[in-house]
Amino acid sequence: MANNRAYLQLHTAIFLFGFTAIFGRLILMTELEIVWYRLLLTVLSMLALPPLYRGLQQIPSKDRWRLAGIGVLVSLHWVAFYGAIKYANVTVALSVLSSTAFFTSVIEPLVFKARFRWTEMLLGAMVIPGMYLIFNFGEVYLTGILLALAAALLAATFSVLNRKMIAKYHAIPITFLELGSGWVFLSLMAPLYMQYFPEADFVPAGMDWLYLLLLALLCTTFAYVLSINALRHVTAFTFNLSINLEPIYGIVMAIFLFQEHEEVSIGLYAGAAIIITAVFVHTLIERRARKQNAKAG
Repeated sequence: MANNRAYLQLHTAIFLFGFTAIFGRLILMTELEIVWYRLLLTVLSMLALPPLYRGLQQIPSKDRWRLAGIGVLVSLHWVAFYGAIKYANVTVALSVLSSTAFFTSVIEPLVFKARFRWTEMLLGAMVIPGMYLIFNFGEVYLTGILLALAAALLAATFSVLNRKMIAKYHAIPITFLELGSGWVFLSLMAPLYMQYFPEADFVPAGMDWLYLLLLALLCTTFAYVLSINALRHVTAFTFNLSINLEPIYGIVMAIFLFQEHEEVSIGLYAGAAIIITAVFVHTLIERRARKQNAKAG
């Protein structure tokens, strides 16, 4: 029963994560405004989580500053991601964002000074033709594709940097410090941003308030808590493999809600399929390698 409940929680969380891109298209505000409100509302909602206060006390000031730096990367990642949706669409943004696993496989050995493995080379070889197809058939979305690439690179970077922190501290205070720092950073950058984008007034109108609340409370805080609870009963492999479904959920929802299949060519979908397949294959190879290492040990 516990495992069944954990699987239900995990896939509910991933389904909700898939809606983050949908809300990015529905909300009529600019990308920085969306992220500013998402960070603010999420951080405020996390104040109601009991593990937060105990966890914060266990983090020394030196590591708090490190988490703050990672939080800046997280905020920039989200700005680039929602910018990709605004300049392209959900399908393009999620397809290119799937390349995060490839960037992670390159950055992680560099940060931890480890050897590159043939699985990373295989993943890279599979991702390259997928990216070629996306660039070739999505030329009209060039700005959005470049922003999505930036978002993928930033996501890979902060996920690698977070690896040491997650091993030392509870995930809830880490998330609170990172998102809170990201919100402070964007608040400081907002005046400069408004000089280049004067249409940004940071006042949600119409349905934007509802979409922002759902994005922050349902698709961020609630989904995050569900995923953390699920991790107590499922393996890390199951979690990582399941997370790869997020872009698929998002793309399918975009097809039904926005008829994006009419905007996007078959060639671009083929590129997305290659990248997502590469991510699944890489995860399966990683599982096999870890099992072999465990037997050898």
